[in-house]
Amino acid sequence: MDEKGKILIIEDDKYISGFIAVSLKKNGYLAYVAETGAQGLFLYSNHHPDIILLDLGLPDMDGIDLLKEFRTFSQVPIIVVSARAHEQEKVSALDQGADDYLTKPFFMGELLARIRVSERKKNQVAGQGPEPIFQSDWLSVDFEKRRVSIEGEEVHLTPIEYKLLTTLIHHQGKVLTHLFLLREVWGYEEGSDTKTVRVFMANLRRKIEKDTMKPRFILTEVGVGYRFADD
Repeated sequence: MDEKGKILIIEDDKYISGFIAVSLKKNGYLAYVAETGAQGLFLYSNHHPDIILLDLGLPDMDGIDLLKEFRTFSQVPIIVVSARAHEQEKVSALDQGADDYLTKPFFMGELLARIRVSERKKNQVAGQGPEPIFQSDWLSVDFEKRRVSIEGEEVHLTPIEYKLLTTLIHHQGKVLTHLFLLREVWGYEEGSDTKTVRVFMANLRRKIEKDTMKPRFILTEVGVGYRFADD
């Protein structure tokens, strides 16, 4: 099987890292394993992996600090794989630049799906960016004309709603925290007023979803933020 890409696993539990590495190799990936943050930095500099799987509970440093370190010199996709299930831990990791967060225990199929999402996003960034028209089921967004249509019928979005929708689409599959959305859409540098995001998100859902109780596109990550469904 041809190798799909290089993945660096930074995990001090040998059983978990071994299981992930074997599974990745069976699926065509080349896997490197680091048991400490320092070793992870060393392997990164030597092998330049395409994706990093990062545990937060490392023996020599906190995973959040290592995440911050990586983000000073690299935008490589980082998927946090951690036993820390508290919402604030997820928010902190995502706000510091993680691309995704998966809580242990997990199914390998789910991890592979998250990896594929990161690969698609990386390839999109490396290419020419998003297509001028986004199409998914009944939703169509023409970025050049700034038009949003549902089943061919144009719907009116306010400027904030449109920016919110396009921000979600451009980060499709990635969990966006409330703070990230406040910064990207409203330009707020600080603050924790999530009510603003919730109100606008509810309005946007009413305009593009067929069933707001079972949304097709805008998914809620409870206590963390929102994610635009990956097809």
